[in-house]
Amino acid sequence: MATTIPHTMRVVRLRAFGEPVTVEEAEVPRPGPGQVLIRMAAAPINPSDLAILQGTYTKFAKPLPAIAGLEGSGTVVAAGAGVLPRIFAGRRVACAAPEQGGGTWAEYMVTQAARCIPLLPQVSHEAGAMMLVNPLTSMAFISIARQEKHAAIVNTAAASALGQMITRLGLRYGIPVISVVRRTEQADLLRRQGFVHVVDSSQPGFEETLRTLTHTLRATLLLDAIAGESTGQLAAAAPYGSKILLYGALSGQPARVEAWHFLSEAKRLEGFHLANWLQQKNLAATFALAMQVQRLLGSDLQSQVQRRFPISQAQEAVTWYSTNMSTGKVLLIPDA
Repeated sequence: MATTIPHTMRVVRLRAFGEPVTVEEAEVPRPGPGQVLIRMAAAPINPSDLAILQGTYTKFAKPLPAIAGLEGSGTVVAAGAGVLPRIFAGRRVACAAPEQGGGTWAEYMVTQAARCIPLLPQVSHEAGAMMLVNPLTSMAFISIARQEKHAAIVNTAAASALGQMITRLGLRYGIPVISVVRRTEQADLLRRQGFVHVVDSSQPGFEETLRTLTHTLRATLLLDAIAGESTGQLAAAAPYGSKILLYGALSGQPARVEAWHFLSEAKRLEGFHLANWLQQKNLAATFALAMQVQRLLGSDLQSQVQRRFPISQAQEAVTWYSTNMSTGKVLLIPDA
């Protein structure tokens, strides 16, 4: 390929959990067999990124020091040996960081070609940077609801970008979604968007209101992004035979439940991780799903960007997003 690749790059490195990230110079890696080198164009900050930075998501954290960032987009500028890397050479892609190696908060990243999705011409780098974690997760939840014939869904952290995507997809596919939020302004935000079943956990009578709604709508799939006491509240409100999918721990607390909900009411508590769900699909099915997601990025799966920060201001970006998570995504982009 004709692209000139520099010897060094800027990266955002995490050296200790709970400490600020640092911007450093690092050597630009070279792709091995089955891998591609991507010149990064944009990378979002997700709640899962914050959890890794704080050390509460250590199962998926890399040995420190590590380059941060789980997803992003860019252009493939070098390809290792293999059919798929050669196919992707020169193409714009959405990409996920490798399990071992650098992350997306960098000017360049090497990852497996199988962890990349080619972007359609109408999809911008910014939209592509945000298409893997939230859009694919929301599509996964709707797929599970349809396949397992759940009549309705309970959706926690519903004011988040992911939460709003799940509700919009529910409207598209005719699956009612009960949106659970933690603040009055979040409830007002969702109602202004036309979301019907909104429940505010800060209001008196929350648990009884939630229980009434879940039984009225037969909401037997409950999505828990919070853990802590939220898991127990969902278990108490859920109809007989429900499934609770635990996919996050925003509370920073262990999930707490009463055993009798599961012993006598045939309820189930399962964990969900997107990578595990995708591994059950072959490459063709994953690509087909990704193409479907891209066609919805301008509507149901759209993410609002509140601010863009250059890589050199990565810690400012992290601080900003940590205190403004419900008002849109924050993107890291290369310095001019």
